[in-house]
Amino acid sequence: MHVGIVMGSDSDLPAMKKAFEILDGFGFTYDVAIASAHRTPKKLAEFVAAEEEKGAGAFIAGAGMAAALPGVVASLTLRPVIGVPLSGAKLDGMDALFSIVQMPSGIPVATVAIDGTKNAAFLAIEIGAVSDRELYRKYKEYREEAAAEIYRKDEKLQKELGR
Repeated sequence: MHVGIVMGSDSDLPAMKKAFEILDGFGFTYDVAIASAHRTPKKLAEFVAAEEEKGAGAFIAGAGMAAALPGVVASLTLRPVIGVPLSGAKLDGMDALFSIVQMPSGIPVATVAIDGTKNAAFLAIEIGAVSDRELYRKYKEYREEAAAEIYRKDEKLQKELGR
């Protein structure tokens, strides 16, 4: 699956890179752009249109402060949009969180935790897995291994505690 990823500023890049790593691990293709909903709306619209042409199955949009970016992306596409509120401003991402989750009826944006870029990538994977059996299998294996790792860690802890 292909995903369009957009962020409002280059200062968002360190947080957004965590999503790239997850998507890379599952063999996704993606394009990334820095575009501002307020300062470069034409660039944003062109990016969304180009990503739709490439067959993007979802968009991930990271934004801080007023966080209009995910909502504007959602207004430009019918594909799922996953908003990532980013911290860094005076309100540590709470302003972005509230902006993203309060979308008007009919223009939904799935919203993950503040700086939750990994979960944004996993949600994109789940969206793709709905229609891709191989991706579903691969993600199921990933989740099963993550659970097994918890069991191994607990077993190690119990041994260390002599129980």
